[in-house]
Amino acid sequence: MDFTPPGRFKTAEDFRDRWRELDADRGLDCDLEVGGPEDPLAAAFEFTTPDGPRRVGNRFVVHPMEGWDANADGSPSEDTIRRWSRFGESGAKLIWGGEAYAVQPDGRANPNQLHLNPDPAVDDAANLRTLLDTLKTAHRAAHGSTDDLLTGLQLTHSGRFSRPSGTTMSPRIAELNPVLSAKYGLDANVHVLTDGELRAISDNMVKAACLAADVGFDFVDVKCCHGYLLHELLGAHTRGGDYGGSFENRTRLFRDTVNAIRGERPGLLVGCRVSITDTYPLFRRDGDAIGHPKGVENHLPWRHGFGVNAMDPTTSDFTEPQAFLESCRDLGVFAANLTVGSPYYCPHLQRPAAYPPSDGYLPPRDPLCEVQRHLHTVRTIRALVPDLPLVGSGWSYLQEWLPNIARVEVRLGMVDFVGLGRSMLSYPTLPADVVAGRPLDRKQLCRTFSDCTTAPRNGMISGCYPLDEHYKSMPQAVELKVLRKEASKA
Repeated sequence: MDFTPPGRFKTAEDFRDRWRELDADRGLDCDLEVGGPEDPLAAAFEFTTPDGPRRVGNRFVVHPMEGWDANADGSPSEDTIRRWSRFGESGAKLIWGGEAYAVQPDGRANPNQLHLNPDPAVDDAANLRTLLDTLKTAHRAAHGSTDDLLTGLQLTHSGRFSRPSGTTMSPRIAELNPVLSAKYGLDANVHVLTDGELRAISDNMVKAACLAADVGFDFVDVKCCHGYLLHELLGAHTRGGDYGGSFENRTRLFRDTVNAIRGERPGLLVGCRVSITDTYPLFRRDGDAIGHPKGVENHLPWRHGFGVNAMDPTTSDFTEPQAFLESCRDLGVFAANLTVGSPYYCPHLQRPAAYPPSDGYLPPRDPLCEVQRHLHTVRTIRALVPDLPLVGSGWSYLQEWLPNIARVEVRLGMVDFVGLGRSMLSYPTLPADVVAGRPLDRKQLCRTFSDCTTAPRNGMISGCYPLDEHYKSMPQAVELKVLRKEASKA
């Protein structure tokens, strides 16, 4: 490790110096004092909907996750319910999906993912109502009211990364991608979803959205991120038919889905979590296991990405992302939740971490640089599409200094909400502590050990095994220590 993880900086001044050093343009900064009811992170956010004004009580967001802990029929287990209760306790006032909810069984990223079940014997509505009631009950008990709480459900199909039966992928791909096909051992005869199959998936997203509305969710997220189906479609330049090639075609399924949802449930808000810029997949470099874009020169121009420079797909081109978000705004999407890349083929970027997952690679530079890329990406989009509310990602790696950086971005109007994923597993009440002006509990802070990723990659439920006693006591915790040790030697 040739960089200093955030937790090893002794003072805010020391961290600020390093933060500024890494940002050549000195456009980013770090506040030294944070917390309390006057903090920008504690400020409410108000926006207008067709049904009138809505108010979100603070600027913290719980990102949707995949717990690998639901029952096989798509119903929540006790572990699932526990996580949703902790999300309610968190104090975050925007729950962006809580969970990635697969709209059909073959689109699950894991066999224990919450999903819409076509079996009429399964009461999907009751299952979702249990989770929503659990979250709201926990929130009321901890914070008194849910009047300024906005809750959503993320609708997903995992596409290329579908694993409905075990740890082996059962891909449902949108287009042939030679680099990812080689990475995951797919031959040229792999089935590419037909236009009719894509329309059926869209229909199921609409069904799931109607179910969410009827249960009482405030919004749904039509997921377009992390290499999953709709994200892959955004970059499907080489696909033929109605959903590939031109920008209009590549965004058609998203637009049709949003319009259909709004037609069926006009009062339901629609959001979009989107990998607004992608990158060429990274691989371990021979000899030192550092990630690098192996063979990129052999695949230029790169025709399989969204928001990338075709002649240098390690860099961004925001022309199409701007057009996509303008389309979102015109469709009535109430907010965009921005992320970058994919946890599968560029985890160092999508989830900056000091310690990679077992199937990952060593970070090619200080992970703080990747956090800064997240922030600069959101700043760029804010300038291009200033009238669309934005949620930012990539904050968890900041650890102790997360509030210090997030406060600057919100205060300056560069981002509206701070989205948290991994850190909610180890320290769910971080938002409540920041808003109340309490010191952070350093013992609970996510240190990005990546066990929450390594575990599901190996068929185990996801959770914070190093810090959460619930998971620490499981036998899988021992297995993960072995996997982590083996990965460090690779």
